Amino acid sequence: MPPSLTTFKDDALIAFDNLTDRASGLVNPTVRLGVTGLSRAGKTVFISSLVHNLLHGGRLPLFEAVRSGRVSAARLEPQPDDQIPRFQYEDHIQALVRDRIWPDSTRAISQLRLTLDYQSASGWGRMFSAGKLSIDIVDYPGEWLLDLPLLGQDFRTFSAATVALARTGIRRELARDWLALADSMDPAAPADEMTARRLSEAFAAYLKACKSDERSLSTLPPGRFLMPGDLEGSPALTFAPIPDLPDGRLERGTLGAMMERRFEAYKSVVVKPFFREHFARLDRQIVLIDALQALNRGPEAVQDLERALADVLACFRPGTNSLLSSLLGRRIDKVLVAATKADHLHHESHDRLEALTRRLVDRAIQRIGMSGAGIEVMAIASVRATREATVRQDGETLPVITGTPMAGERIDGEIFDGKRRTAIFPGDLPEKPDSLFQGPDSVSEDPALPHLNIVRFRPPDIDEAGNVTLSVPHIRLDRALQFLFGDRLA
Repeated sequence: MPPSLTTFKDDALIAFDNLTDRASGLVNPTVRLGVTGLSRAGKTVFISSLVHNLLHGGRLPLFEAVRSGRVSAARLEPQPDDQIPRFQYEDHIQALVRDRIWPDSTRAISQLRLTLDYQSASGWGRMFSAGKLSIDIVDYPGEWLLDLPLLGQDFRTFSAATVALARTGIRRELARDWLALADSMDPAAPADEMTARRLSEAFAAYLKACKSDERSLSTLPPGRFLMPGDLEGSPALTFAPIPDLPDGRLERGTLGAMMERRFEAYKSVVVKPFFREHFARLDRQIVLIDALQALNRGPEAVQDLERALADVLACFRPGTNSLLSSLLGRRIDKVLVAATKADHLHHESHDRLEALTRRLVDRAIQRIGMSGAGIEVMAIASVRATREATVRQDGETLPVITGTPMAGERIDGEIFDGKRRTAIFPGDLPEKPDSLFQGPDSVSEDPALPHLNIVRFRPPDIDEAGNVTLSVPHIRLDRALQFLFGDRLA
């Protein structure tokens, strides 16, 4: 738990929420699953596919309770938290299955309750278990998770770290306008609203440029600058880091003091409520990452992904809950880091994608000095948009993937219309992920880094016969479900 939240009031509120959850769980056993993603990793697609496969009897051979026939029914139920928007599953699945378009990303927190009726695997369990488990899926932006480390920082620390990062590598050019403006400002000058607005707008433009598809950087707090919602224009979002702050206290009424006060307001108004009301109540967590996109964007994007993973994992405290810890500050006892879009590779590279992701996670864990207990890594595709095949070229057999590129996708100078299927050779990942790293704090800049042919494909064409809808195809979704809550169905 971040040290700035260990006040008596915050602890009391968290304990009350946990006590309420546990009391409710005695009547209706529930697991709260947090789902988040970094930089377009596909969390909306993951949740939609998870629910669709359980509701429609999808192929889940590694999800033991389903494989053995112990799950007799799955259904959506009204969510228990009336103040949280509902995850619009029906709209998202219609986009995927009927319209064959990828659903819009959610830009705020949402929730969905899925309830499974099951029979325990043991006679003892059947005697004492209710035979029902509700899974409360809490969907929230990865940017919000990356805000949690701000709770342990003051404005001076935040400014120094953010400016130092902005002055490195490809960020230096992206931050040029903001840094030039910030360097021209005197933190001891009188506070001025228009100056604060200019600074915050320039800083937000820098963060948006970092997140663009062309850069795909991941470490981008404060997250609400990228998705302000109803806070747009509020003082809590009208601030920016200030370079090279002088030592000592910032005098009241100055620009520096205004920025400091608004940074603290951001933590109080935005970050603390998210931590207390949502994050601190989670039991399990999946973090989705797009490692392929980062790899394709080059060494700095990979290194930034590793940095973001370190910040993310530092927020978790994986481990088994005791009765006391589950009430006062319960742990997220299982964390899954899943590299998505495995269907963009031939299956021969799936193990390599998982090994690369595991190496990134291990390096992130080492960076923050925590244990890897309770953290699992997988390569998955929530929705499989491609199939595999082989082609002969120049006397050589090449493994390829086939699918329907999205309208406007360009391959070797050819622009696709969103209707015609094609086959591409996606490229190969290295057999040993260590070849991508040259030291504990850096990623190799060797031009021999693998080039991947990343193409955006449309969702697959799923047959609908009468009132029967086939489940959404996937890669290793069943393995992810088994890790995340298979033990709760034992």
